[in-house]
Amino acid sequence: MTALVIGANGQIGKQFCELAQQAGTPIKAMIRKDEQAPWFRERGIEPVVADLEGEFEYAFEGCDQVVFTAGSGPHTGPDKTLLIDLYGAIRAADIAKQKGLARYIMVSAMRAEKPLEAPEKMRPYMAAKFAADAHLRSSDIPYVILKPGRLTDEAASRRFASTVDEAGDNQISRANVAHALLHVVQNPGVINQEYLLLDGKRPIEEIIR
Repeated sequence: MTALVIGANGQIGKQFCELAQQAGTPIKAMIRKDEQAPWFRERGIEPVVADLEGEFEYAFEGCDQVVFTAGSGPHTGPDKTLLIDLYGAIRAADIAKQKGLARYIMVSAMRAEKPLEAPEKMRPYMAAKFAADAHLRSSDIPYVILKPGRLTDEAASRRFASTVDEAGDNQISRANVAHALLHVVQNPGVINQEYLLLDGKRPIEEIIR
């Protein structure tokens, strides 16, 4: 099944796309700007230019599932958080449902269900994730929600934990999230499940069955 990767040019998105291409897993990379396309074409990955703040339904053509790993980023305000992390994710779910896609895979956040417990500057983002996740659950499209902890730029260990007690910390590398995404995309039988993801000692197959 071909997966549309929304947010392909992001830090997790790029790593996931490269892993998927190397594994022979069909993907289409949704990017915002033409100048981002060469990086993907050089690696044999099909890009499609579309914007979550505009019309992007055409990007879904030929795809069977969608991976949402887009984010407005730490240098934008709550306005972009609303339009991208919240409304963009909701619109993507509605399009996926309309087109009858097999699955929607969401990269959310640990403790998104408790936005007021997040650091103050993170609360709009967590609230957006909370609402987008709730919409996805009620959208009648099969879904998987991944909830990584605090993201780091460490190299992939490909070892995971599913609780803070098990991990001893609340962090996970973006590289490990990319590997977890690949595992989910390659296993279409995983549906209607939510997983907390942290760096740990277990293979992903023990976390996501």
